[in-house]
Amino acid sequence: MDRARHPFSGGTTRRRLLQAGALAAVPGSLLAVGRADASAAAVDYPAAQSVPASTSNYTASSRPSSYPIDYVIIHVTQETWTDALAIFKNSAKQVSAHYVVRSADGHIAQCVREKNIAWHAGNWDYNTRSIGIEHEGWVDQPEYFTDALYEQSAALTASVCARYGIPADREHIIGHVEVPGATHTDPGPYWDWTRYIRLVNSA
Repeated sequence: MDRARHPFSGGTTRRRLLQAGALAAVPGSLLAVGRADASAAAVDYPAAQSVPASTSNYTASSRPSSYPIDYVIIHVTQETWTDALAIFKNSAKQVSAHYVVRSADGHIAQCVREKNIAWHAGNWDYNTRSIGIEHEGWVDQPEYFTDALYEQSAALTASVCARYGIPADREHIIGHVEVPGATHTDPGPYWDWTRYIRLVNSA
């Protein structure tokens, strides 16, 4: 409630006084829970942290009513976690993904809401019909592909597939390199697709 629009006055009713007193008696921890719930609403995957990309780096939409969501596209950042998030926040970069998974612990940031079209695939048709998931690391450094990264990413992908009816197979969960016209090679030769698809299906 906007208190500036509802100031107390000599004519304030007893009900309003009681309501104000009740609000004052609410523990701060409960008010904090309310704020946390509002923050949680900014993500589509409950385990994710909201780290919004610049609005200049994706297209607002209303998927899946505007476009069906048929694919999950797997990427590798070729950057650190921190730098990848900074790039998505930079309005001059013209790039984004829906999610970024951190190598060390599998922590997930959501940068673009799933209803919107992230600019990650280098192909407009695939952008409109996919969820893009970036993974911290480099294609030639498999040590970045930790157990935590595989497991948390697979749980995310399983959730996406379940919510949009996407078959959890290699025809629908693809690498950036497999997008028509792609100039990128990620996730690269060290990405364990057999393990990943198994994890998705057991999540």
